[in-house]
Amino acid sequence: MAWRFALMIDPAAAGDDRADYADTFTEVDPAAPALTVGELSTQRGDGIFESIGVVDGHPQEVTAHLERLAHSAQLCELPLPNLAQWRAAVDRAAAHCGPGESVVKLILSRGVEHGPAPTAWVTAAAASDFTRARTEGIRVVTLDRGYSLATPARAPWLLLGAKTLSYAVNMAALREAKRRGADDAIFTTSDGYVLEAPTASLIVRRGDTFVTPAPNAGILHGTTQLSLFEHLALRGFAVGYETIPVATLAEADAAWLVSSVRLAAPITAIDDAPLAVDAEFTASLNTYLLSPRD
Repeated sequence: MAWRFALMIDPAAAGDDRADYADTFTEVDPAAPALTVGELSTQRGDGIFESIGVVDGHPQEVTAHLERLAHSAQLCELPLPNLAQWRAAVDRAAAHCGPGESVVKLILSRGVEHGPAPTAWVTAAAASDFTRARTEGIRVVTLDRGYSLATPARAPWLLLGAKTLSYAVNMAALREAKRRGADDAIFTTSDGYVLEAPTASLIVRRGDTFVTPAPNAGILHGTTQLSLFEHLALRGFAVGYETIPVATLAEADAAWLVSSVRLAAPITAIDDAPLAVDAEFTASLNTYLLSPRD
């Protein structure tokens, strides 16, 4: 049976500075009930989360993930998480991860309806094997997300750009992609611009320049994309953010979907139009992403 680990957190206030948060953690049986029926994370998807890749016991890009957790909390008007406490929880969970790849998930919920708030917990488990996606690549389709490029600025209450637990649309998009014979999807705006994938960021290569859609369109700013841009810049490549028309995707020299656990998956086709794959270059990206990164 696959191993799992779960840790409930008694959230400390953002200004609660102490040497040890151990007394705020309670290990629980991951197979046993732990949430009440009034929990808003399960009733309404009212909460936020982060998924952190762990390689040989080392949690990757923890600072970036915690900062994004705090950003999501601010957007959702949740109590600001105590990042030192959450870092201690990540370390506790990662200590239970053995050799190979694992994933630690952080969940912060608005809590129980008419009851204590918020609710917080961390889980750890072995990661899925993404070797095939990393080496053989993935086919993607473009799917209309249903809003224009200007919508996030007009309607901030849609929480676009926050990593919320409300993932029903994301999962529906993945099912639709599979119905169309693809492995994943790329969301687009109703006025024809590229956004992101349901669970990943998009990176496009044009010659020696690498670009990703500008995050001002309600895109979740990817921690893996940020790390890869730093890596590529150090290798002498140009990197940047652009408003990318969907029509230009077929002109790319290469493209990847990148995320914290699957890492860099090269795209082999977009809407059945083939795209070139540089297997050696992709392997170098994943070698970097599998190296210890703080």
